[in-house]
Amino acid sequence: MNTVNCTTTRHLNNVVLTAEPEAIAFPPEQTALIVVDMQNAYATPGGYLDLAGFDVSATRPVIANIKTAVAAARQAGIKIIWLQNGWDDQYAEAGDAGSPNFHKSNALKTMRRQPELQGRLLAKGGWDYALVDELVPQPEDILIPKIRYSGFYNTPLDSMLRSRGIRHLIFTGIATNVCVESTLRDGFFLEYFGIVLKDATYQAGPPSAHDAALFNIRTFFGWVSDVSSLCSALGQTSAAGLTGTAA
Repeated sequence: MNTVNCTTTRHLNNVVLTAEPEAIAFPPEQTALIVVDMQNAYATPGGYLDLAGFDVSATRPVIANIKTAVAAARQAGIKIIWLQNGWDDQYAEAGDAGSPNFHKSNALKTMRRQPELQGRLLAKGGWDYALVDELVPQPEDILIPKIRYSGFYNTPLDSMLRSRGIRHLIFTGIATNVCVESTLRDGFFLEYFGIVLKDATYQAGPPSAHDAALFNIRTFFGWVSDVSSLCSALGQTSAAGLTGTAA
């Protein structure tokens, strides 16, 4: 995967983004770029995904592309929102045996197989839970903790977006086929326009999982674009009458 560098030069009220299955228009002031779970757990060797047997060897270009997308979006006046997944260090928030999360969470299953990891994986305040060093939220950004795959579940994300008049969401982060897709789907049901940047997201599992998630998104739930297209869109004049243009 190639990394992308860009500098936005100007933006107007409506930006037109080249995307699949068609171009989509959005006003930056009604848009948020959401960075999903860019934590050591998901992107760094020695983190939860790595210890659970998932390949995280190709996450460095994704991190670089997210950094580029965040900088471009911030310069264009797009709100930056960081999602951070995990639980208290006793895992009460993860649920007990009566919760499907207890049985399906690979982090919890990994700790049950390897008791020496108990209290390390996705525990708030720990290294695994922390965002990767390359991605640093700024004071004006919003940081939202979450305890399940979707950023909308039992969080203030929806109210924070609606109170700011935001209707368009640009997604980056990990994992494309889990927390990214889950949050975008929930956003779709709440009437948000969801866009995923395919080179600023990464899957849990084989590359085919990433491709399948992108297929689902562009076919049923939203739009798929990339970081270069976002950078280009934020530096050029837009047109009216395209999907997603605010009235």
